[in-house]
Amino acid sequence: MGAELLAPEEAQQDDVVLAWEGRDVIAVRLPQLSDSLDHILAAMERRHGMPLADLDRKAKQGVVRTLEARGAFSVRHGVETVASALGVSRFTVYNYLNREHAAKGE
Repeated sequence: MGAELLAPEEAQQDDVVLAWEGRDVIAVRLPQLSDSLDHILAAMERRHGMPLADLDRKAKQGVVRTLEARGAFSVRHGVETVASALGVSRFTVYNYLNREHAAKGE
């Protein structure tokens, strides 16, 4: 997910400091959600073995389903970022999302 490991003394307020047997041993700086989305998209491209824009419609719908489950669309500009990665319009991404919700009866 793109986290960064730091020495405990370098930790800032939002970092997570991990302790072992009462002693701080490492700090973890978590990425911003928008950075995480880029990492998730890159991982999905690696999994599919090709750019997401080259996938067929059904596979792109599956990508949107997976990204929704991971909260990708709660990130500011998430729909735009995903649409760009898939090589489709924002309208198409919203259609995929609406189709998924309709199939679930939501």
